[in-house]
Amino acid sequence: MRGMEISEGSRRRVVAVLAVSAVITVSYIVLWIFARDVVASETRSGYVEFENSFPLADTWLLVCLIGAGASLLARRPTTLFWLLAGGGAGVYLLCIDSLYDMENGIWWLPGGNGLLELAINATTLAVSFGLLRWAWRRRTVLLAW
Repeated sequence: MRGMEISEGSRRRVVAVLAVSAVITVSYIVLWIFARDVVASETRSGYVEFENSFPLADTWLLVCLIGAGASLLARRPTTLFWLLAGGGAGVYLLCIDSLYDMENGIWWLPGGNGLLELAINATTLAVSFGLLRWAWRRRTVLLAW
């Protein structure tokens, strides 16, 4: 992989993943703030307090996604930083969220919202590790831009 160029198709796919992830992140934050019942897995005060702490961290993730997309489109060496920061932020958020969900049985709650939470966690896992892997395997090219 070292010394290889990044194909236009590969670059476009990563930009698309970053854009879709950013839209999903913004949508979730907006829904949590203005239409919580759409995305909330439960109504216990502890759960709400826990989830209320995520918009700031999700906003940092959003900054990383936008930074990665913009720098990847412009072929800037900062792409590596933004992809690694975003992938790392995603893994960290995944760990916090998943541990809470496992300890409190959130994934298996009746009504389907727990399964939505599980799907969000699984998607976060796949996207975060995918971005980290893609960036790391292409780090030499990314830094040479």
